Amino acid sequence: MKLRQIPPILTTSIHTALSACDNARFSAGDSCPHCGAPLSGYDERKKRFAILIEEGRTTVVHVIIRRSWCRQCNRIISPPEPFYPGTRIGVPVVDLSRAVSRSMPYSRASRYLEMMGVIVDRWSVRQYSSLPLGEPRTLDLFGMNIPVSLISLSTLAGTLSDGESLGMDAILEICTNPAFRTPPD
Repeated sequence: MKLRQIPPILTTSIHTALSACDNARFSAGDSCPHCGAPLSGYDERKKRFAILIEEGRTTVVHVIIRRSWCRQCNRIISPPEPFYPGTRIGVPVVDLSRAVSRSMPYSRASRYLEMMGVIVDRWSVRQYSSLPLGEPRTLDLFGMNIPVSLISLSTLAGTLSDGESLGMDAILEICTNPAFRTPPD
């Protein structure tokens, strides 16, 4: 079966949205949510948010997760993250995988994602499609179901200066907004 062409404007919008998250920092804040004491730095790690294909080369988009330690109650505090539980890529990419795989087999969905410049293997598309998350709300753009969360992220990213990334609060607002998905069954 011949694959339908993906309009360049759609690929550009998706890349703009995901690239704006590159090196965004997520921290637990200044005070412990349990006892209110000040937090100290504990560790910082990069997590893969998305893998993009740009001009024939692969680019990895990372976010930085900074955990903190409370000296008073001796707890390690993790910040909120833009990932669904049990997934290794960001919420917008999981939503896109789920939306595209609704109307086609997983291997074809993976191929369409690649044509949009996003790398997700077919087994991961299959796994993400079976998660009990509720379906992402989508809009039909150019004959493809595109998640509203990804469109919102792209819109916010369009307001940034070159080289600037979105902040933690903006990304989390979009990634955790219940209005962007239907409740799970």
